[in-house]
Amino acid sequence: MNDEQPRRCSVFAYLLGRLVLKVAGWQIAGEAPKTKNCVIIAAPHTSNWDLILLLAAAYSFRISINYMIKSSVFWWPLGLVLKYLGAIPVDRSKSNDLVKQMVEEIQAGDGINLVVPPSGTRSYTEYWKSGFYHIAKRTEIQLVCGYLDYSKKEAGLGATFMPTELTSDMDRLRSFYGPIVARHPEMKSRIKLKEEDEQLQSTTE
Repeated sequence: MNDEQPRRCSVFAYLLGRLVLKVAGWQIAGEAPKTKNCVIIAAPHTSNWDLILLLAAAYSFRISINYMIKSSVFWWPLGLVLKYLGAIPVDRSKSNDLVKQMVEEIQAGDGINLVVPPSGTRSYTEYWKSGFYHIAKRTEIQLVCGYLDYSKKEAGLGATFMPTELTSDMDRLRSFYGPIVARHPEMKSRIKLKEEDEQLQSTTE
């Protein structure tokens, strides 16, 4: 594990983030990760406001964050703005392995705090997408539990750990995210990976 400090955002971004949260009546909780690379889980994700609050919170922690966006929207000058805000272009037009793309990006980069909403959508889903987990596992970097709790108006960074075993790690995430209240609670996705059910099925056959 790399013990270097994460990339810091600019003073302007920090002040802007604090201002946005103050105007919105939100507060931050927890502390910034202490490693150069990490995967920050963004959950629950049920509203377009989540991204705004997430950016504001990250800047308030004085860290720069990165997130994946399809490469087709990186036209000039929007691409410059997106990259400034931490967006990483990914090619979704081909059957490329997004996990592999991000692993290579992390290994070649100078520090990435990759934010991933594992539900993959604002609507309810039966399963989280497992990409966030495999990116952290393959690169041997920490998972950080980022959250937005609308009941408390609290944006935070909670439990931080190295991924080890799928089921026990997911149990840990279920315990953490279970009490967190989304903006639209009825759209909060089930905290489960399809691979968990597949593993269970294979052991019972």
